[in-house]
Amino acid sequence: MEAIFPDSVVVTNESKIVFLIIDGLGGLAMEGKGGTELQVARTPNLDALAAHSICGLLDPVAPGITPGSGPAHLALFGYDPVRWNIGRGVLSALGIEFPLQENDVAARGNFATLDAQGKVVDRRAGRISTETTRRLCQKIREAVRLSPVEYFLEPVKDYRVALVLRGEGLHDGLTDTDPQALGVAPLPCQATDPQAEETARRVNRFLSQAREVLAGEEKANIILLRGFAKYRRYPSMEERFGLRCLAIANYPMYRGLARLVGMELHPVCEDMRGEFAALSERYREFDYFFLHVKEPDSRGEDGDFEAKVRILEEVDALVPEITNLTPDVLVVTGDHSTPSKLRSHSWHPLPVLLHSTYARVDEVGRFDEISCIRGGLGRQPMVNLMSLALAHALRLTKYGA
Repeated sequence: MEAIFPDSVVVTNESKIVFLIIDGLGGLAMEGKGGTELQVARTPNLDALAAHSICGLLDPVAPGITPGSGPAHLALFGYDPVRWNIGRGVLSALGIEFPLQENDVAARGNFATLDAQGKVVDRRAGRISTETTRRLCQKIREAVRLSPVEYFLEPVKDYRVALVLRGEGLHDGLTDTDPQALGVAPLPCQATDPQAEETARRVNRFLSQAREVLAGEEKANIILLRGFAKYRRYPSMEERFGLRCLAIANYPMYRGLARLVGMELHPVCEDMRGEFAALSERYREFDYFFLHVKEPDSRGEDGDFEAKVRILEEVDALVPEITNLTPDVLVVTGDHSTPSKLRSHSWHPLPVLLHSTYARVDEVGRFDEISCIRGGLGRQPMVNLMSLALAHALRLTKYGA
């Protein structure tokens, strides 16, 4: 359940809170590997932190539930992941800093390739470049009309796009047109709610016109859409917790999540090392820092155990870039587990450490999934993490008489 913060409980001070979020952190042991990726990785800096912190395991949504990145990050930021969940389309649009308005309906899209029989043969259109996608978006914008509804088609990265619909009476009760399979035809957009019937017709009209415009393209001859969502304003982290927040994240979705809860976005960095350097550069300006590292999740989805181990070791080598700043509270965890064994997100809880002068240090000496279950935080919902961080930063005062 989402924590409630009465105005009388949240207080402001000069403390600094850093959340290092290692995407896809949790793993599973594989035969012949000697443990999980985190157990096998040499992580002396994280282990030293764990030995002077309070540790535990977190469930992003609920035990046994495999989370998407969206609800998992909302839980990290202190928002109930069920109550506040939102579709990927809005996150894609926010991630490219598109100025969404209340009641806009957004979807994420892929340029894709159809064969002569109208079946999908490549959902990513040969992984065309962002520059090609930019050209195709402009080509469609010049030819396709959807009046009286206004639409925006914006490049995201590589073959990915964001579609935003703006107008009266739009509804997001819509099915995906991306079949997420090869050798089958794209799906029509259908309404899952009677109020969405007209919106579904407009989406199909847009896609039909776009397909005509793209007919001469060698690779990208259709757009596949999924994750329809209507934008609504979320209360910001500054409004809820009194925190001036900075997000240091390179991937559009995580930048979108940060914008959704009112964080300022640092410009995209060249690499992971640049992200850690950005924390030092901006440290005086903000109270709360969301530092996101994507690569372990990607290697887990590749099923590449050794590569995920190497990335975790690279992250560990950069940890002193944070500890040298001596934040009042340092939290290290992930958004979900992505075991190489499964090549996907999983339901397994993930380790967390919370380092603070006021932490009740436990007996955990290593930062991994097995060691951390013995920690003082035990196993609990991820949504509790923000209130724990605020308390350890002395940003929550006594509630009641």
